[in-house]
Amino acid sequence: MRIWVDADACPVVIKEILFRAAERTKITTTLVANQFLRIPFSPYIKFIAVPGGFDVADSRIVFELEAGDLVITADIPLAALVVEKGGHALNPRGELYTTANIKERLAMRNLMEELRGNGMDISGPSAFNHGDKQAFAAALDTFIAKRLRT
Repeated sequence: MRIWVDADACPVVIKEILFRAAERTKITTTLVANQFLRIPFSPYIKFIAVPGGFDVADSRIVFELEAGDLVITADIPLAALVVEKGGHALNPRGELYTTANIKERLAMRNLMEELRGNGMDISGPSAFNHGDKQAFAAALDTFIAKRLRT
């Protein structure tokens, strides 16, 4: 199993949690972004720079992804592609996208996008907070523990 990170919009605190987890578990963790990112020197932490453009990082992650890999992303369409390919997707707030919930999340995202496109004033997600950080860390630890047992 490898961990892939849709890193352009990933909060710094989440990256730090991932860096510690990579070192602790020795799971290769690769950040993919269209801008340079500083990463710690580690045999388990990698960075792939992609050109700028719409969904370039997403496409690279899906291309590299193997069944069973974990992708960290808040991008629901990317999460849907990951799940379809046999991977797992975890958002930075600790929600694991699965075959059981991804279609509903994608439909809700599309509905909200359509409503915003029609001029409705719909707020986005709340600000990222300490509880989100804790939820992510717990979900990541649970996911990794299950994978290491199998």
